Amino acid sequence: MNQAVILAGGQGKRMKAPIPKPMFKVLGEPMLEWVLSACEAAELSRTCVVTGYESNQIEAYLGDRCRTVFQAERLGTGHAVMQTIPFLSEDTSGSTLVLCGDAPFIDSRTIADSLLRHTKEKNAVTVITATVEQPFGYGRILRTDSGIAGIVEEKDATDEQRKITEINSGCYWFRTADLIQLLGKITNDNKQQEYYLTDTIAIALQDGLRAGAFCSKNPNVVLGANDRKGLLKLNTAARMAVLEQHMDNGVGFCCTDGIIIERHVEIGAGTEILPGTIIRGNSRIGCNCTIGPNCIIENTVIGDNSVLNSVQAYDSVMDSDVKIGPFVHIRPGSHIASNTLIGDFVEIKNSEIGANTAISHLAYVGDSNVGEYVNIGCGCATVNFDGIKKSRCEIGDHAFIGCNTNLIAPVSLGTYAYTAAGTTVTADVPDYALAIDRGTLSIRDGYSKKKFET
Repeated sequence: MNQAVILAGGQGKRMKAPIPKPMFKVLGEPMLEWVLSACEAAELSRTCVVTGYESNQIEAYLGDRCRTVFQAERLGTGHAVMQTIPFLSEDTSGSTLVLCGDAPFIDSRTIADSLLRHTKEKNAVTVITATVEQPFGYGRILRTDSGIAGIVEEKDATDEQRKITEINSGCYWFRTADLIQLLGKITNDNKQQEYYLTDTIAIALQDGLRAGAFCSKNPNVVLGANDRKGLLKLNTAARMAVLEQHMDNGVGFCCTDGIIIERHVEIGAGTEILPGTIIRGNSRIGCNCTIGPNCIIENTVIGDNSVLNSVQAYDSVMDSDVKIGPFVHIRPGSHIASNTLIGDFVEIKNSEIGANTAISHLAYVGDSNVGEYVNIGCGCATVNFDGIKKSRCEIGDHAFIGCNTNLIAPVSLGTYAYTAAGTTVTADVPDYALAIDRGTLSIRDGYSKKKFET
């Protein structure tokens, strides 16, 4: 059985927030989530996360997704892995991957390919490495003809060793049985009095075991963040990588200013994303759309040939050929059918809007089923909440809702039903009927003249 141990006990003091460092977000997801999802995509059998600072936050996030163990004292990476020995001992037949929970760019391809190398070479330990242009600050890989001789840290390296550009990513494959034995042999005989996982390599070689290295084709596997500036660099690297992938798939960007697209978003070819647009979660956008400027799209599906301008949309579905905006709020649970027009300053909440319907401006439609070819005039509102419960409105096909109409839910309007401007509807309106509420108009001659004379 091949499994993973993720080290996630760091505090991140320089972040200056009471959050475990692996829970700081890159493109909207905790760094820990990036590492976990890579392990899952590589189909590792099980995972154990080592927690420490504010462990309850990580445990609440993980739920029953994987095992956790608590590191009460932060005494080094080797000490952190020691806490997982009961987990490791449950199955020693395969290999264990040790990763850092705050190095988010490990990828499933690197995990799978390094495991193949690790198994083929029959290594006790295989270090995942990367070659970078600027290796300053990283541990250098010392190679031999048959594997590696060790890892030398920046402060301990000679001038010649500092020229080495292959560096340690902090990720390691171990034969599980060997890892348990090696953990029992590392000591804290150093200035920091900590147990270093890197010491296992020298111990393995001393014991006659083989140590190897796998150089990933992804140089970003080494990237982490110790402060807010580093976190910004991670976000920038992730953001640009996602945008470049979409460009390769035929998505257009006239300018990338303010554009953030999370990594699980799908966008069809021919769509253009305009500045200031943020697309989150599992959103899916069709082909030949124009999204933006200044849209926020979250967990929302948008069909082909649609245009959204300054729209915020959450947990909803929009079919093809819709035109929405500017300044429109689509709240969760809404479905906008094809060829619908929704204009400025309109809010839709938990509603079905039928095809070819127009809601041009200054309207609120909540908890409603709106038919096809409906026209909803300026200033209309479905009054869906009575202070205790919410109720729905039903509006039939081809209905015409005059300006400043209030529909007091629950109420139904039939096919081709009309409401006159300014009407408050408190009863069902049959097919083809007109609901009109004018009240009594009173006109007082000379009112304003008298008012200003006083």
